[in-house]
Amino acid sequence: MEVSDKILYMTANLPPTLTLTRPDDWHVHVRDGLMLTTVVPHTAERFGRAVIMPNLRPPVTTTQAATDYAARIMAAVPDGVQFVPLMTLYLTAHTPPDEVRRAQAAGIVAAKFYPAGATTHSDAGISDWRQITPTLAAMQKAGMPLLIHGEVTAVDVDIFDREAVFIDTELAPLRRAFPALPIVLEHITTRQAVQYVQEADWFLAATITAHHLLYNRNALFAGGLRPHCYCLPVLKRESHRLALLQAATGGCARFFFGSDSAPHLAKQKESDCACAGCYTANVAIEMLAQVFESANALHKLEAFASWNGADFYGLERNTDTLTLQRAPWTVPDHLPCGPDHIRPLCAGQTLDWRVHRPLDEPLAQTPSGLCCAKV
Repeated sequence: MEVSDKILYMTANLPPTLTLTRPDDWHVHVRDGLMLTTVVPHTAERFGRAVIMPNLRPPVTTTQAATDYAARIMAAVPDGVQFVPLMTLYLTAHTPPDEVRRAQAAGIVAAKFYPAGATTHSDAGISDWRQITPTLAAMQKAGMPLLIHGEVTAVDVDIFDREAVFIDTELAPLRRAFPALPIVLEHITTRQAVQYVQEADWFLAATITAHHLLYNRNALFAGGLRPHCYCLPVLKRESHRLALLQAATGGCARFFFGSDSAPHLAKQKESDCACAGCYTANVAIEMLAQVFESANALHKLEAFASWNGADFYGLERNTDTLTLQRAPWTVPDHLPCGPDHIRPLCAGQTLDWRVHRPLDEPLAQTPSGLCCAKV
């Protein structure tokens, strides 16, 4: 068989559709105000639930603030779309243990530990987790997960090493101090993080983004400086990407999907001091299908995107489904946001998978112009 014949044979035998238990996004930023109304439909039409990051300005530090934020998110969900925002608290050095108890009673699912200065709107974060040991103890007692942006912020640590250093100097002692505290090390980017999670017990899990699975750090410099590929933690070497891919497709139930989709206006990204964050909510599940297919692991996508996160959080898996169709499409170059716009990751590129719309269902028009089924 000639090479061209093999390619035709492989293409002919690829599945035309892929139906999954409706996936969840276990780490997403939807901002607030006009930005929120622009981006929430992208997440809601693809994912049954999403863990909402609390790094607004001012941050979401109280149960009441989280409840109010959830109401604003739900107001932006398109009619007929079933979606549940899973709310979180932003931990500060002044978060009292009683707030953990109030949050749990109100259905808030987790609290977020931002090392001060690590990323967007993290200046109110924590410089040393030992500042909040009573609060962490309350979380451990309640079984409330601690979500961690796992990077040190010391200026003498290379930006590409900050995750590995955090694991050694901060996460390891924190876990020894609170061995029964559920922890999610978010948006991991290194083989050191993969190995650390693999060797840990059930109380430690990790999220992995679509963009860290699809790209290595060369994407930042392809033909020039690419600010829309700039995120924190920053993209790493190819060897790290391959380790993440192995983790996502390897069957370990403590790895699951979190997009870390983080919208900024294009003018804020395309500036002399670009904001960190990749906007992927409008392409996240499609990117995942692309990367899992490249690894011959489409049969592993459902566990990673739809099952593992729910199991770790102790929630029921979704009972509805999402179908992806093999139908190449071009990602919009920009997404209108009032008088401005957002430039998504993969803008102008062709992806092989898209959300499928059964012929008898109406379209839900998202701000990108992309048509998705209401599931």
